Amino acid sequence: MHKSNLRKTIKTLKIGLKEIYKLHHWVLPVVMFDAFFKSIAPFINIYMSSRIINELLGEKDIGILKLLVTITIGINLIVHLVSAGFGHLKDMLMNITTENQQMKLNEKIISMDYEYVENPEVHNLRAKIGEAEKLNGGGIYALIEHTGDLTKSLVTVITSIVLVIDLFKINVTSNGHISFVNSAIFSYIFLILILAGTICSLKLKTKADKKLFGYFSKFMGINRIFCFYADQIYNYNIGKGVRLYNQKEIYSNEIDNFCKNAKKIFTSTGNMNAKYSGFEAFIASFLGGMVYAFVGLKAISGAITIGSIVKYAGSINQFMSGSREMLSSINSIVNNNQYIQLYIDFLNIKGEKHKGTLPVEKRDDDEYEIEFKNVSFKYPEADIYALKNVSIKLNIGERLAIVGMNGSGKTTFIKLLCRLYDPDEGEILLNGINIKKYDYEEYMKLFSIVFQEFKLFSFSLGQNVATSVNYDENVVKDVLYKVGLEERLNKMPKGIHTSLYKDFNENGVEISGGEAQKIALARALYRDSPIIILDEPTAALDPISEFDIYSKFNDIVGTKTAFYISHRLSSCRFCDEIAVFNKGKIIQKGSHYELLKDKKGKYYELWHSQAKYYNDNESA
Repeated sequence: MHKSNLRKTIKTLKIGLKEIYKLHHWVLPVVMFDAFFKSIAPFINIYMSSRIINELLGEKDIGILKLLVTITIGINLIVHLVSAGFGHLKDMLMNITTENQQMKLNEKIISMDYEYVENPEVHNLRAKIGEAEKLNGGGIYALIEHTGDLTKSLVTVITSIVLVIDLFKINVTSNGHISFVNSAIFSYIFLILILAGTICSLKLKTKADKKLFGYFSKFMGINRIFCFYADQIYNYNIGKGVRLYNQKEIYSNEIDNFCKNAKKIFTSTGNMNAKYSGFEAFIASFLGGMVYAFVGLKAISGAITIGSIVKYAGSINQFMSGSREMLSSINSIVNNNQYIQLYIDFLNIKGEKHKGTLPVEKRDDDEYEIEFKNVSFKYPEADIYALKNVSIKLNIGERLAIVGMNGSGKTTFIKLLCRLYDPDEGEILLNGINIKKYDYEEYMKLFSIVFQEFKLFSFSLGQNVATSVNYDENVVKDVLYKVGLEERLNKMPKGIHTSLYKDFNENGVEISGGEAQKIALARALYRDSPIIILDEPTAALDPISEFDIYSKFNDIVGTKTAFYISHRLSSCRFCDEIAVFNKGKIIQKGSHYELLKDKKGKYYELWHSQAKYYNDNESA
C-alpha cells in the first residue's frame, strides 16, 4: 500500500473508532472481550484433551484423571457462561449503537441548512450510507464487527503459537529409520511449507475479498431497484392506478428484467467465490494433512507423546484458520473505510449560513416591517436566476397574495424570506436591519408556515397541532374550530387525544386530505407567530370548505401579517394586495380590481385564462 494511502487509511480508521466511542463508550471493549473468550474456548479442550490422553496412556491415576476432567468441565462452563454473557451484552450494545447512529444521522439532517437538505448530492450520500448498511453491513456497524473478528483472530494466532512452539524445539536422538523426523532441518522444511501454504491461502482470500467487494457497488444498484419495486408492490395507495391503467404488464416486464440482471450478477459472484473457495479449500486440506503427518511422525519417533498429537495438530490448524481470518479482517477493515468515509463526509457537512446574534424585538403590536431590496438569487448549480432584482416592502397587517405561473419564483421568494436560503445579491430587511444579523432561531419564530407538502404524524391530534408532547388543550380546540374542524373533532372517540392513523394505535382514525390540510392550518395558528405564510393552503379542500376558509380568513388571521401563495386567482380577492411574479421578477402589484384594469398586464391574462372556471361577473 502506498505510504499516503496508508496514512489516509489509518486516519479514517481512527476517526471511525472515535465515532464508535462517541456512539457508545462500552461497545468496543465488550466486543473485544466477547471475541477473546470465543477465541480461547477451543484451546481449552485442545490442551486438556492432550493432558487426559497422556494420563490414560501413562500412569492412569484415577485421582489425577478426575481432577483433569473436573478442571476441563469447570473451565468450559465458566468460559461458556462468560462468553454467553458478553455475547448477549454485545448484541444489546450493538443495537443501541446502531440506534444512536441513526439518531445522529437524523439529527444532522434536521440541523443542517435547508439548502443542503434540497441538494441531490446530499440525498445520494445519505442513501449510500443506508444502502451500505443494509446490503453488507458496511460502515460503523461493520467496523465494530471487523474489530471483534480481528481481536478473535489475533488471540487465536498468539495462543496457537504459544502452544505449538515447543514442537520445533524438541530434538530427540533416534536410531530408527525415521530418525530424520527429529532433525532441525525437517522441522524447518515443514514450517516453511506451512507458512508458504498459509501465505498462498491468505493471498487467495485477499484476492477473493477484493473482487467480492467490487461487486458490492453492483449489489447497491440492484438493492435500490428492488426496494423501489417492493415499495410499489406493497403500497396499497397506488393499487388503484395499477388496476385502472392496467400497469400489471409493465411491472411484470420490469421485474422480470430486474430478476434477469440480478441473476447474472449473482451468478458471476457465485462462480468467482466458488473458484477461490475451491482453491482455498484444497490448500487448507493439503496443509491439514501435512500437519497430521508431521505430528504423527514426531509421535512415532518418540519426540512427543501420543496426547500431544491432539495439542499440536489442533493448535497448528487453529493457527492457519486464525491467520486467514486475521488477514480477512484487516482487508475488510481497509475496504470498509470507504463506507466510513461516506459517514464522515455526511457528518462534516457544515452550514455556510451566517447566523447573527442580534435579538428580535418582541412587539405586542406585531409591527414588523419587511423589505426586499434588489434581491437576486439562483439555486446551487443553476444557471438561471430564480429571482432577479426583486424589491418590495411588506406592510404590517397586510394580506399579500403572491401569484404567477409555475417557476415564476413565488416559493423561492418565501424561502428567502424564511432564511431557508440567503440572497446572492441584495438584502432582506426586518425593521430596517438585515435579517442575517438577527439570531436565527428567534427570527424563525416570527413565521407560521403551511407549505403544500406538510407532514402529519401518527400521534394524537393535539400533538400534531401543537407539534409538542405538552400543549394547551383549549388553544388546540380553538384553532381547530377556527379552521372548520369542529364537527369532525366532535366525532373523534377521544377528541384531541385521538391518534391519527393506525400505525401505532389500532383505534387511530384515518383522515382525508382536506382534513389533513385543515390540521396543518391549525398548526400554523397554534404557533401564534406574527407572520403567517400559506402556500396553496386549500389545494385539497372541496369548494364549500374552501369558501368557508376564505370567508373566515380575516377572523382566522386576525391582526397578523399574511402571505398567501396560490394558483387560483379567484381566491386572491380577499387579499389587500397582490404581487404578480413572472420569470423571477415582480411585474405587477396592486389590489385585485386595480390589476384587472390593466388589460395588457399578466394578471389580467391569468385571470381571464381561468375565468371560465368561475361563476363571477368580473370574468365576463
